Amino acid sequence: MSQSPARRTVLRGAALVGAAGFGVAACSGAKKDDGLPTEPVELGAAAEVPVGGAKLYREDRLVVSQPAKGTFKCFSARCTHAGCVLTGVTKEEGDCSCHGSRFDVTNGQVIQGPATEPLPEVPVKNKGGKLIAG
Repeated sequence: MSQSPARRTVLRGAALVGAAGFGVAACSGAKKDDGLPTEPVELGAAAEVPVGGAKLYREDRLVVSQPAKGTFKCFSARCTHAGCVLTGVTKEEGDCSCHGSRFDVTNGQVIQGPATEPLPEVPVKNKGGKLIAG
């Protein structure tokens, strides 16, 4: 005669399966969110972005560069490798400290991997001295 598993064993197994499913959903959700704004986002004064440099808007997950006076380029600040938000910008390079990827923030291209895909570009406008992305 076979004995049925103890109630505790069954409940523990169900809890583990549920937790594993939640973990998979959380990880796959991070991959789907590309960091692109779904509506216009006011970033602040255009004067805050230096000519020949860039500014990271970490809370908005965007990075804006000004390669030439009056020309602004905006990109998602979410690393295309694992979805981490860039941690810093030095001149025209954005750094992701999660795995060491670096990006050219004037064109979104990868400078150093492991990322292989460029940062997605986001439309940006200078309206009355304020930057509007999206």
